[in-house]
Order: sequence, then structure tokens, then C-alpha cells
Amino acid sequence: MFLQYGICGYLRYSCANSPTVPDLAFPQAALSARLQLPSKKPMPAKPKLGQNFLNDTDAIQRIAASLGDLSDHTVVEIGPGLGAITGALAARAAHVLAVELDHNLAILLRVHFPPDRVTVVEQDVLHFDFETACTEFPEAFANGGERLLVVGNLPYGITSQILLKLAASHAVLDRAVLMVQREVADRITAQPGSRDYGLLSVTVQMYGPAQRLFTLPPSAFTPPPDVHSTVFRWRFAPRFAELGVEETSFLRFVRQCFAQKRKTLANNLRAAGVPPAAVTAALVQAAIAPQARAEALPIESFAALWRCLKANGAALS
Repeated sequence: MFLQYGICGYLRYSCANSPTVPDLAFPQAALSARLQLPSKKPMPAKPKLGQNFLNDTDAIQRIAASLGDLSDHTVVEIGPGLGAITGALAARAAHVLAVELDHNLAILLRVHFPPDRVTVVEQDVLHFDFETACTEFPEAFANGGERLLVVGNLPYGITSQILLKLAASHAVLDRAVLMVQREVADRITAQPGSRDYGLLSVTVQMYGPAQRLFTLPPSAFTPPPDVHSTVFRWRFAPRFAELGVEETSFLRFVRQCFAQKRKTLANNLRAAGVPPAAVTAALVQAAIAPQARAEALPIESFAALWRCLKANGAALS
């Protein structure tokens, strides 16, 4: 697997009460009183689940606002945790599907939020089927079959799998506002020729434009992680048809191009088994310098090179 990056923690928020949907948010001062296990002991964060609870109320509102108009949309929230961002979303959206792995948190969410506004799905998000959600949870789609919106702070260790899952589900997704480790966001949004541009940049951007929004320090979370976190917006608008490339083959080709950063593009392709003569001819046809490195090429040049290689009969394994 590629995209081996991530951040410590699910997205955890608090939010002010909404005038349109009363008492849907967990007031910050009431968290310690509300969030108790059956034994009455306080509920601790679980490091193995990457739980770091966001305590910045301004960031909560900015994230919810970054999704735009939610009135006719169903929002999938990855890891709602304590439920504060859930309240902010429920005040704006037609419905919220809150996907929470932690059993105790799922119980609390079901107690606090009315089922006509929020459906709590106790499940690993990697097993959540975005494409069948409308039939599996019809109560969440009473206003129609608009494409889903997604909010989430992607936990360290499974960031790559979640990004790949969202990309694979692009047909039913409109946009996502996600929080990741700052260095990961740098790579996701990087442009050709920059230090951070690479496989992650090309892969994510092939499924639609990604825009950095803002960065939060460790102190914005409880407990604080060891890294800064950046929120970015990803609009799902795949470019494969536009660029005349086949999805699976092209992404495999891009991985080959970035296989070893210190090698030239031509050398990486030869090492992947593409005949040297085919590589040389395709570089000329695509107007790419023979000594070019992958990190210097825009997505359009990768697509042009892929098309030339295919047209010349090169087998791209």
C-alpha cells in the first residue's frame, strides 16, 4: 500500500447550541459530567484508536462551515467521538451518519442525538460501504439521493486506507473536509517541482482538487498529539476520463514513476520493465526531457507519457 502517512486521532469537537436544532451539541463544560462509563469512571481517550479530542470551538465551526451548504445533504462523519462536531453538523445538514468504532462512545451518541437527525453506525469506517449507504440507512436520505459529504480526522496508521477508500467511493461522494498530520497535508496539496510533491500528491489530485484550509497546534487537542494537524478540503472530480487514461493502470504507472526518488523518470520506468527504446520514444513524443524526474512533472505530463507508452504498445504491468 502507498500513502503511508497519518495523524494521531479522530476528529473530536464541541459546538454551541443551534437555534434551529436545539440541544444537539455537547456543551464543553458538561463533557466530563456526561461522558461516564456505566461504572461512573471518566471515559479516557484510547491511544490504540488514535483518540485525541479537539477542544478548539472556533476550529469546530470553521470545519463545519468549510463543507458549505449542508441543508440538502447527508454528511458522513468519521469518528464522531464525543459528538460535538456531530451537533454542529446536525444543526446544518439534512442528516448525519456518524461512523464510530468505539462501543462506549456509540452508546453515548445514541443517547444524546435524536435518530431523526443522527444515525450512529457502530463500525470501523474501513468496513463502511459508502455506495450502499442510501439503501442501508434510508432514514438518512429522506431528502433525496444527493452525493454524500464527508468529515473526519484521519487516525494515524490508517490514513492511507481511508483515503484510498474515499477515492474508490468517489462516485457517491461530493466533497470531504479532512484533518491529517500537517506534513501529510503538505504532500496532498503539493504542486510539481516542490519538495513535497510526489505519489501522494498525484494520487489524491487525480480524484479531484485538494485545498489546504488551516492548521491547528497540538494544544488544540486533549490529550495533545505530537504533531500539528491541517484541515483540507477535497472535491471529488476524477480526471481519468478527461486525461484519457485508465484508472488502475495509470495509478500503477505513477507508482512506478515515483519508485525511487533519486532516479530519473526514465530509469524508474526501465527498472519497472518498460523497454528502454519505448521509454525514450515516449519521452520525446510527450515532450518530456530525458533526464526529468517524476517530482517535476505535472499530472498532465504523466497522462501524456502514459498515453504515448500505450500507443507504442508498451506493457505497463
